[in-house]
Amino acid sequence: MGKNKEKLDALIRSQQEILDDAKTAGRGLSDEEQSRMQELQREIDALANADTGGGEDATRQAVEAERGRIAEIGEMCRDFGMDAGDFIRNGNSVDEVRGKILEKLKQENAPLRSGIRVDETGEDAFRRDMADGLTIRSGISVEKATAGARGFAGASLRDMAILCMSRAGENVNSLLRMDATEIYYELSRQFYNPTAAFPAILDTAIQKSIVSIYQSVPTTFEEWTGEGTLKDFKTTDDHSYIIGGAGDLLLVPENGELKADTPSTEKLPTRKLETYGRQFSMSRQAFINDDIGFLTEIPGLYAARAKQQINRQCYRVLFHNSTIFDGKTLFHTDHRNLMETGSAPTIESMKAMLIKMMTQKDPFGESIHVVPETVIVPVGYEFLLDVLFNSDRLPGSANNDINPLRSRKMKVVSDGELNALAGDNPCPWFMAANWMTAKGIQVDYLNGQKQPTIRRGEKPGTLGFVWDIYMDWGIAVRDFRGLLKNPGVEL
Repeated sequence: MGKNKEKLDALIRSQQEILDDAKTAGRGLSDEEQSRMQELQREIDALANADTGGGEDATRQAVEAERGRIAEIGEMCRDFGMDAGDFIRNGNSVDEVRGKILEKLKQENAPLRSGIRVDETGEDAFRRDMADGLTIRSGISVEKATAGARGFAGASLRDMAILCMSRAGENVNSLLRMDATEIYYELSRQFYNPTAAFPAILDTAIQKSIVSIYQSVPTTFEEWTGEGTLKDFKTTDDHSYIIGGAGDLLLVPENGELKADTPSTEKLPTRKLETYGRQFSMSRQAFINDDIGFLTEIPGLYAARAKQQINRQCYRVLFHNSTIFDGKTLFHTDHRNLMETGSAPTIESMKAMLIKMMTQKDPFGESIHVVPETVIVPVGYEFLLDVLFNSDRLPGSANNDINPLRSRKMKVVSDGELNALAGDNPCPWFMAANWMTAKGIQVDYLNGQKQPTIRRGEKPGTLGFVWDIYMDWGIAVRDFRGLLKNPGVEL
């Protein structure tokens, strides 16, 4: 085998060059290239059959090992904008090439794959570049990514970790001799160190993916609820709930005295936050396998579930009609926000609901001038409402009468949560007022934080890096006058 090694290496390099040319051009092999590949393979097989130094199996193993070396070195060098030719011809090992790449990155402070260097100096710039690069590699679009981010998008977790630790003063050559398992254990020792670079970079990348995924989840509760913020977890009385009872302004004659008046209030609703959370981890196997799916799949799943959970809770408040702050159910005849007979949306039912909402009064008999704004329906009714609100003529009218709802600018929101809650039973639908004229349901967040937050943690017995993911929100009924219910019919 020794006397044939040089020729064998040359044949394999020739095959690899043909494959690399096609891959770089983004095309398949031409007929000429396929013919050349077959010719080279015949020569390689002939060498294997002629070998007498170690047997055909040994030759074949050597061929496969050489192919693997060339392929891995070629891929690493392409990722970081370096020429693999000299490394392959000189017989450098994969670890030796990796060391040369990392040393160059350390000296220049950024990978060269994109030809862009870090545009700032210092540790903060380096961490931002690497976090953005890791996020991009995970498949998440990064708005306004840093200039050096693209260069890190092709680096493995192992190489990123080595670069971080080498910048912190650890010996590069010692790190390069470690396999992924050993690097993992090195990271484990510093994972809870607040100044360590690599875990902080993971934190940033995960948080970016959480925010991106959370914002992209389609929900409808925002279309008809209010939004608020609370600064702590105490039960808070809604002192803004002054709904009537203020005396009229009195005529004041010249040099007359202004008389004092105290607005009256009903029993105040309350608002309170709760914390919801889970724990997830990046396993030892995931790190060793360079599997960064955890950046999107696990935390992203929990982020999506959090937003869907808020959506579901808001619709359950509507559907289940629980007792609210005044001791009565949200939708109650005493509240004048419940239609007596259920129906599907029709001109008549819509007219009756509009009139009922617009004639709401405060507890002292004064009109509060509610402006209906949104119709909330199960999936399926939105098509019917599109006809009701957009037809010039009254649907089904024998006399081609003008449609009285045509001029109504009502927003229609449909959500399958109502369908799921109703099942085979009658499915209610609802009307919500303009928030400035009558409040309904409000979603509060702790200090306005509207996306989940992560925190690195430690869990005994867990072989991996652990994070907590949590979010604080609360759902409260601010005023029943801003909502109206039609009991509906079976869908």
